[in-house]
Amino acid sequence: MAQIKPFRALRPQQQLSQQVASRPYDVLNSEEARLEAAGNPFSFLHVTKSEIDLPAGIDIHSQDVYDRAKENLQQFIKNGILFREEKACYYIYELVMKGRCQTGLVCVSAVADYFADVIKKHEFTRPEKEKDRIDHMRSIRAQTGNVFLAYRDVEEVNTLIGAWKDKHAPVYNFTAPDGIQHAVWVVNEGEVVDAITTAFAQQVPFTYIADGHHRAASAAKVSKALPDSEEAGYFLTTIFPASELAILDYNRVVKDLNGLSAEKFLGSLQDDFYVTLSPEPVKPARLHEFGLYLEGKWYILTSRAGTWTEDPIGVLDVTILSNNVLDKILGIRDQRTDKRIDFVGGIRGIGELEKRVNSGEMKAAFSLYPVTIEQLFAIADSGEVMPPKSTWFEPKLRDGLLTHLI
Repeated sequence: MAQIKPFRALRPQQQLSQQVASRPYDVLNSEEARLEAAGNPFSFLHVTKSEIDLPAGIDIHSQDVYDRAKENLQQFIKNGILFREEKACYYIYELVMKGRCQTGLVCVSAVADYFADVIKKHEFTRPEKEKDRIDHMRSIRAQTGNVFLAYRDVEEVNTLIGAWKDKHAPVYNFTAPDGIQHAVWVVNEGEVVDAITTAFAQQVPFTYIADGHHRAASAAKVSKALPDSEEAGYFLTTIFPASELAILDYNRVVKDLNGLSAEKFLGSLQDDFYVTLSPEPVKPARLHEFGLYLEGKWYILTSRAGTWTEDPIGVLDVTILSNNVLDKILGIRDQRTDKRIDFVGGIRGIGELEKRVNSGEMKAAFSLYPVTIEQLFAIADSGEVMPPKSTWFEPKLRDGLLTHLI
């Protein structure tokens, strides 16, 4: 069963919450972060993307960057921008995007559950991305990045959270520049805290990593490096019931066609797909349908019958694309390490795929139909692993609102 506990969050003063809150470190590059934090000395990007306070072009994985993150975090605390909760609490985090609301419980989850597969995974991780978060956590002695977990709905937990929201005012409530509303409640009554802990311990056999595999893996490794730190034995998580979650598409762009001309590449696709020229950008409307953007034109790729298997992994569109295009035709066999492929979250829109190809940076782009939450659960339960970057969750939690010190 899931081991969670309340914690003493490091969080911003109420009047500074919107200025502190920042988009997750891994959805922005350095230049985007520099622009977003411009003129805002309170932005938490000064901690999560601290290279923005150092000369342009610096190696973002250098110790100078991590040292600057530590310095900035300590300065935020010293200046009273951030303060630490007096006692351990749970927190409720509500996000509203385009009228759709999702509400999660912010807590710390046991690293032991991560190693025991009580916290289930569905992706492999990239060693270089793990190392970045390990070095960041060890340098600043804090977990700034929230791991987004999901679980199958438990009525008692939903009732407890709903009742608290109804009876209490949020400590933070603002709408970010991207239009997403963020609200946070502090759950600080012992009876309710204990009820939530017990409900998870008795009724939630597993939680599932929805977003944050690298943050979770890094926190687990840091816990081994800091055996004397009780807090390092837990990591920052926000846990959402499955009924409130939506998964967006996670698309692919490739740098070359493995020596093939566009004409020969399209011909090679005919073995496994029906290929149709489209007069407009293709956002797939159903499973086993794909969009291809190549040399200024969009094509619809529809999988031919018998070109996939019905097991939990084989039926996924990310698997079909991986097996029948990326591996078979383009020779991209390890998407975690091959530098010829990159991933574009669905929140950026189809236009981002066109932009990456039209700029000459990439040769072709593929749009996919999104994975469902039940497919994710089925794969994790089977012990299988999806191809990397198979799911994109929106809206994203903001960094800086709740930080776990280790």
